[in-house]
Amino acid sequence: MSTLSLRLPNSLHQKLKELAAKEGISINQILTTAAAEKIAALATEEYLLERGKRGRKTKFRRVLGKVPTGAPVSGDQPDA
Repeated sequence: MSTLSLRLPNSLHQKLKELAAKEGISINQILTTAAAEKIAALATEEYLLERGKRGRKTKFRRVLGKVPTGAPVSGDQPDA
């Protein structure tokens, strides 16, 4: 495991302390989780962009053509 020295504004450090105390975890755990979530979000975005490049409109329209028409099943209506 690596050690990282990090400079934070005092206000952000204080908020992290408060959040860590409220959640019953360490600041290290909060920052580790935040970094992991950010990395996952960026990796997902990259994957979707690459996957989108392989997509074809004709295939997309063919799949959409399989969607049944008519009223949605009870519980599947969009919120107004």
